[in-house]
Amino acid sequence: MSFRVFFHWLPLLLLACSGSVPAAAPDAGTRDAMTYFFDANTGDLKAELADAKAAGKKAMLLMYEQEGCPACRYMKQNVLNRIDVQNLYHAHFVSFTVDIHGAVPLKDFSGRDISEKAWAARAKIRATPTFVFHDLSGAEIARVVGSVEADEFKLLAEFVASGAYKTRQFAAWKQSPPKK
Repeated sequence: MSFRVFFHWLPLLLLACSGSVPAAAPDAGTRDAMTYFFDANTGDLKAELADAKAAGKKAMLLMYEQEGCPACRYMKQNVLNRIDVQNLYHAHFVSFTVDIHGAVPLKDFSGRDISEKAWAARAKIRATPTFVFHDLSGAEIARVVGSVEADEFKLLAEFVASGAYKTRQFAAWKQSPPKK
């Protein structure tokens, strides 16, 4: 073996013998969805709407989920973890999770006490994930059931933030969204 080849492989050999491997650089385009996509929830939806209005947000997004839901996990690991998605949603919305089987107490948009489970039942949630947007008065303005790809999820944000929900359904609007 020539000295040139030996010195070329020496750093890798030393690294392998040391038992340590340099950490892989984190993907610069993603970060934890629970920490960076969803807002801290006080459990008071009426107060959260008031805060959203004061902050100039367009709407509130509620993601209905349940433990063990593969599509919920997919959304958190592949869509809601993307920084571009997080930035877009934070610019326009406050976002919270609701466990459809949860006993955690909430205050609804009228200030009445209700559990997460009862709130989900009242909202007629039948599958998870279900993404429901509410305007700043608490009225439901858009709903998407199931997992979607990131590009479509970003279109959904544009649909709601632009006010297009007032005149069209998302399925029709996304076929010909406005050009940027």
